[in-house]
Amino acid sequence: MSEKYISIAIDGPSGVGKTSIAKKIAREKGYLYIDTGAMFRALSVYFLGRGIKAEDEEAIGRSLKDVHLDIRYEDRTQHMIVNGEDVTSKLRTEAVSRAASVISQFRTVRSRLLEMQRELAASADTVMDGRDIGTVVLPNATLKIFLTARPKVRAERRYKQLLELGQLDGATLESITKDIEERDYRDSHREIAPLKAADDAVIIDTSDISIEEVEAAILRALQNKINS
Repeated sequence: MSEKYISIAIDGPSGVGKTSIAKKIAREKGYLYIDTGAMFRALSVYFLGRGIKAEDEEAIGRSLKDVHLDIRYEDRTQHMIVNGEDVTSKLRTEAVSRAASVISQFRTVRSRLLEMQRELAASADTVMDGRDIGTVVLPNATLKIFLTARPKVRAERRYKQLLELGQLDGATLESITKDIEERDYRDSHREIAPLKAADDAVIIDTSDISIEEVEAAILRALQNKINS
């Protein structure tokens, strides 16, 4: 193979299990796991904490120069550090999720993170998940996966996750379903790096199969790529 390191790009909308799957694959193979969504979420934590609305592209553009974003790994677990503060525990609230979806549309934000993402993938065998990894960030990835699932299934998963984390913050299954549908539309219709499957991606519907079955399918696809 021509690549120095193996890279697996896992894309898909919210709630399809990208993070869980990517972490399992990374552990199984001993690869570095890179959660690109956490980068957008970390920036959102910073902006929201300073009263900057996610929709205020001009204010966010100005504030980016004041943000120092760093990634640290402890036992191969990714921690997001913003201006010296570990904000990892704050990344999964609904408010941060909504804000991250909005700021990810902005060219200045995406440009700021793109170089960091590519440098990480060039440093080790990696599994990277997000919404435009196979199409934009790592167009030459060894293997491209696009995960999908029915909106209702994704909403139920998200509701359960927030409930277990104690981060519902008044959200209901209905409001989460609506938010997922709006986020899908926003992500797939944005001008810059819209959510879509790469032409050569392996598409897997996770609605009715277990995480172990998804993992097995990805590992088979990877082996086929390596052997080809």
